[in-house]
Amino acid sequence: MRYSQMLLPTTRETPAEAEVISHQLLLRGGFIRKLSAGVYTFLPLGLLTLQKVSAIVREEMNRAGAQEILMPMVQPGDLWMESGRWQHYGPELLRFRDRNERDCCLGPTHEEVVTDIARRELQSYRQLPMNLYQIQTKYRDEIRPRFGLMRGREFVMKDAYSFDADDEGAAQSYERMRAAYDRIFTRCGLDFRMVEADSGSIGGSYSHEFMVLAETGEDTLVLCHDCSYAANVEKAVVKAPAQSPVATQSLEELRKVETPGQKRVKSVAEFLQVSPQQVIKTMIYLADEEIVAALVRGDREVQTVKLKNLLGATEVQILTEDQIWAALRLPMGYIGPVNLPLRVVADHEVLAMRNAVAGANEKGSHYQGVNPERDFSVQISGDLREIAEDDSCPACGGSLYFKEGIEVGHIFKLGTKYSEAMEATFQDSDGQEQPLIMGCYGIGVSRIVAAAIEQNYDENGIIFPLPIAPFQVILLNLGPNDEELTRAADSLYQELQTAGVEVLYDDRDERPGSKFNDADLLGIPYRLTLGRTFKQKGEVELRERRSGATSSLLLAETAAAVQARIASAFAAL
Repeated sequence: MRYSQMLLPTTRETPAEAEVISHQLLLRGGFIRKLSAGVYTFLPLGLLTLQKVSAIVREEMNRAGAQEILMPMVQPGDLWMESGRWQHYGPELLRFRDRNERDCCLGPTHEEVVTDIARRELQSYRQLPMNLYQIQTKYRDEIRPRFGLMRGREFVMKDAYSFDADDEGAAQSYERMRAAYDRIFTRCGLDFRMVEADSGSIGGSYSHEFMVLAETGEDTLVLCHDCSYAANVEKAVVKAPAQSPVATQSLEELRKVETPGQKRVKSVAEFLQVSPQQVIKTMIYLADEEIVAALVRGDREVQTVKLKNLLGATEVQILTEDQIWAALRLPMGYIGPVNLPLRVVADHEVLAMRNAVAGANEKGSHYQGVNPERDFSVQISGDLREIAEDDSCPACGGSLYFKEGIEVGHIFKLGTKYSEAMEATFQDSDGQEQPLIMGCYGIGVSRIVAAAIEQNYDENGIIFPLPIAPFQVILLNLGPNDEELTRAADSLYQELQTAGVEVLYDDRDERPGSKFNDADLLGIPYRLTLGRTFKQKGEVELRERRSGATSSLLLAETAAAVQARIASAFAAL
């Protein structure tokens, strides 16, 4: 493609709206343009990159035995009502009514639609296993879309759905998808980890996320120095403590003490001359329609996903000071579990505490000598708190460390969640009706584009991994008005195309500095330059974008040498 004929509007200015480097560089490089909040147009260069990622995904899904289909983006609300998600998915589901006043939504995912296909078409165990996938635009009405392609309202996703006759077959389908995902992200040139994850609104018995390691990631990963344990912080398990050293302490008398103006754990601990570990922190949440209290040790934080799972709730939201007062007439900062008229959920660490400090449920007062079971009851206990770096690995007991990550893929073992709700059954070998065992497997195709940039850039611009670069080579003609240079550059451009090399030919009448800057900004892996050196020595300069290494080639050997270098790079993947 000739640069002069391409819609490629680069800019030197960093857009004020762009917070992360991928958003900045995609806008500056003319890959995307914003239409509205969280909705972007892919310009030619951006679409080429998106198509490269899609091709890799498609090849590996086909290789794993999945079959491609294309489902509608507009979905009938009736299907979502059957599954129960119409009420529970949340405000991200964009609901509307058609001209016949029928409820509809824009698909954020397609479990209901594909289950409807399966219940109509998969009647016998002889048709199983089956795996159907699509690469399609999705829409989720994010309340705060940000970071460009990383968290948008409209995005391109690959979603696959497996159907099996039994759990053993479902496990094999899950493993095939896990292996396919490893190949996909490796081929895309990403540094990634698979981690244990919460299943969220999709549901199912277990799931894993595939995370690209990057400082700008929205997710925190918990990794072990000593073994392969890896989990999202929402899912990372904190083992129940061994018997606490204080467990044998004699129980003190419960007593109320004045703590005027002391609302935070740290200030209460200092005022009463105790450590924060001796304070019970009481947080108030709305879990679906119920107000509940969550208890953790004073130096810990409640992990809301764990709270939601312990309660079996669909949605959990922390209440503000005004909401707590309006609903309970309790003063925030002085709330505690003693005589609290709420269902209480406690971290197992709290149950091991003795003679603790807790709010007295009246302004300016706390209790000392608080002891679980004697002074308050706990209805649900378990792993409720967020894991910390000084915790031990739940798998091997080793030391942990945290990294930030960007989720680019998520695989779920759904079981019969949707098939039972929607009566998707098959006839087994004994002639009995059985629910289909399902799995689902998502990849953020457009998000991969952004995640790859978050891992691959420098002060000058993008450094695309070769497999997903929009072009493999950018050819610079530094003298478009020089007949000799132009003739040689045109000839080389034709040779490269004939050799199957994807090349962007910068034939613009621009200063050499602008061409070099744009070449670096766009991140194309190899740069060929015809300029003064060619005029003097007949040599073409070859520069690698990632390493900056340069070499000189004779014009006649350039196309073959570049073709061989690209082939070698792909072979090494």
